[in-house]
Amino acid sequence: MSYCSAIPNMQPEERKALHTNYHDYHYGFPIHDDNELFGRLILEINQAGLSWETILKKEEAFRKAYADFDIKKVANFSETDRERLLQDAGIIRNKLKINAAIENAKTILGIQQEFGSFEKWLEHHHPKTKAEWVKLFKKTFKFTGGEIVGEFLMSIGYLPGAHDASCLIYNKVLASKPKWMGS
Repeated sequence: MSYCSAIPNMQPEERKALHTNYHDYHYGFPIHDDNELFGRLILEINQAGLSWETILKKEEAFRKAYADFDIKKVANFSETDRERLLQDAGIIRNKLKINAAIENAKTILGIQQEFGSFEKWLEHHHPKTKAEWVKLFKKTFKFTGGEIVGEFLMSIGYLPGAHDASCLIYNKVLASKPKWMGS
């Protein structure tokens, strides 16, 4: 069952509303802000082994814990910040995932120096197959495997599949000109 067809059957209403908001306004739509791209990567990394619903419920706590996903601030997090994150019950307290967020922020700073932005780096490497993207991400970033990379790229419009063609949101995504559509 696809995400599009699962949401109408969700209960209770709070759960359905949480998923509907993400599905209708975020999933599959391009993101042009580097901090928001970084934030989506953090969320996808933290979802590994957990439900997406858990991450959606904790999104605001992640945003607060990771300085509103400010790449420069996260790249400069200290050992004190790492300890603070490990104690923060509002996020996923996994040392590997926390370290990945900080190290990936440092990597993105380097990417921004070389390419001008994280988005331009993604554009530079587009198009690629999912397997090629996974290889590139594993070489470039920490804690990125096939599922994480695939969902990250699908969620920001670089790979197709976020919505069924029969989904009411599908045409809105197409109108936003996701990268997977080509030039």
